[in-house]
Amino acid sequence: MPRFSVVVPVYKVQDYLAECLDSVLGQDGPDLELIAVDDRSPDACGTMLDEAAAADPRVRVLHLPENVGLGRARNAGLDVAGGDYVIFLDSDDTLTPGLLEAIDERLAATGDPDVLVYDYARTYVDGRITRAASAHVFGAASPDVFDLAARPDLLDLLQVVWNKAYRRDFITEQQLVFPAGYYEDTPWTYPALLAASRITLLDRIGVHYRQRQEGGNILATASRKHFDVFAQYDLVFAFLDRRPDLDHWRPVVYGRMLHHLNTVVSKPGRVPPGDRREYFRRAAAHCTRLRPAGYRPPAGVDGVRTELLSHGRYGAYQAVRAVAKARRLVKR
Repeated sequence: MPRFSVVVPVYKVQDYLAECLDSVLGQDGPDLELIAVDDRSPDACGTMLDEAAAADPRVRVLHLPENVGLGRARNAGLDVAGGDYVIFLDSDDTLTPGLLEAIDERLAATGDPDVLVYDYARTYVDGRITRAASAHVFGAASPDVFDLAARPDLLDLLQVVWNKAYRRDFITEQQLVFPAGYYEDTPWTYPALLAASRITLLDRIGVHYRQRQEGGNILATASRKHFDVFAQYDLVFAFLDRRPDLDHWRPVVYGRMLHHLNTVVSKPGRVPPGDRREYFRRAAAHCTRLRPAGYRPPAGVDGVRTELLSHGRYGAYQAVRAVAKARRLVKR
């Protein structure tokens, strides 16, 4: 049984795939298996994966009969994973050298916790590498092993699946699976962190997160598929419905949800302009249904924006944005 199963879903990334695979197979230290899931990629990715498997017995390739999307491709890889811990890596990103050895040492020192969280850096086409703004979270004083109550600031991190190592038995115990659609990490990461009784941190950049300029990033692609964010948070709150012992987290998760909904609609190039009013109507209905009694909006302009969004006040929201933009211009 390998120590690590690294699951890599693959779709239309032939220009980056070799670098991704090399970053995994070049790791020192513990045994690993690389499970590459060809999500019916129309380019040369399938052939490249078969060649990698022929050259290295640690590589296992799954060719899916049809394109199922990122979340379900990860599920396919997870179904055959045999490692003690599972790591997810997107196929245009890379692991940093020595990461798995460092993770293994940290896991051994902390008694194999449920989840280990590490940091990441953004990489750009001009060669720049910039550590995420979350570095202070990893540098803060912390117990070696803790639950989320001891470090609730972990929910302030970008809620992605690929900056963590998960104990495979914990995944099975919690019945964690990825849904279809955009923002598929959301219904995985929140339940994982909320349910984990033993979490540890590794203050290290573990992933280089590629910032692609061409249309490879769904977050920079205008589409009605960004409305999927509502269904994904329904799954998060359905998880809380099943766990009354975690009910005190509802106001916190609701606040993080509002922040996320605001990010989706405020970032250019996501919700098409003609669909923005509908997005606000959906947000109002969604928030009315899920708003917990103990929620208090944050102070300042962010609290104003999220409250306007949660009540569907599109015109007022746009006015506040315009005022904030004018103030920034005056300061400049």
